[in-house]
Amino acid sequence: MKIRIATYNIHKGVSSFGSRSRIVALKQALAAMEAEVIFLQEVQGQHDRLATRHATHWPGGAQHEFLAGDSHQAAYGMNAVYDHGHHGNALLSCYPILSSRNQDVSDHAYEARGILHCVIENEGVEVHCYVVHLGLFAGGRRRQTDALIEAVTHSAPPGAPVIIAGDFNDWGNRLSEVLRSRLGVTEVFDAQTPKLTMSSLLRRLRGAPVKIQPAKTFPAAMPFLRLDRIYVRGFRVDSAAVLHGALWAKLSDHAPLIATLELL
Repeated sequence: MKIRIATYNIHKGVSSFGSRSRIVALKQALAAMEAEVIFLQEVQGQHDRLATRHATHWPGGAQHEFLAGDSHQAAYGMNAVYDHGHHGNALLSCYPILSSRNQDVSDHAYEARGILHCVIENEGVEVHCYVVHLGLFAGGRRRQTDALIEAVTHSAPPGAPVIIAGDFNDWGNRLSEVLRSRLGVTEVFDAQTPKLTMSSLLRRLRGAPVKIQPAKTFPAAMPFLRLDRIYVRGFRVDSAAVLHGALWAKLSDHAPLIATLELL
């Protein structure tokens, strides 16, 4: 069984500068990815002000339902609530979504975060999917990572296929090792051969291991921070790529990741 997945922080469906509506173009871009399961962050379940401002370029309902269209099912986890609406994480799946549950992992009152856990079924196999958006502060991210580890440990049976994807805000790559050791997951870029640089060449000459880094995804126009991740368990990674360039720079401040996985 092969499955093509993507993760994308869509910046609430508006441009990084000028808050111009990008939701229609985002739907077209997601369709062009041909991903069967899509992990989304910063999805507007409701935003009355933007809906009024962009009346002719804004969906009549929730963004996750609009983006799912007729090709995917959608699940939504509401995290941040305000007077004029709310936003959170979402999962779009062309496979049946058997269940969904959103867990609040906010570390303080000013930064609402959550973990959306969905179980999808593909060819009789249940796959546990976790959509993640962690906080901006290192201490909070560590506590939220502990909550993620506990959630996966208690909700996914041992040996069950697992996909964890989203915006980890982990530019220092400090969380990957604990996730690998505690959950037995692999980041989709772990298996890729690192680029040969002077630093990596010196490390090889010293016999030291070459550090594997996740992809650079932020800012989308010229990525230099490694914020977004896809971790998997029970899958072989066939391919993984970050999508960046002029098109993607217009849609969000993050670049999306896409990967093709094969069930072991």
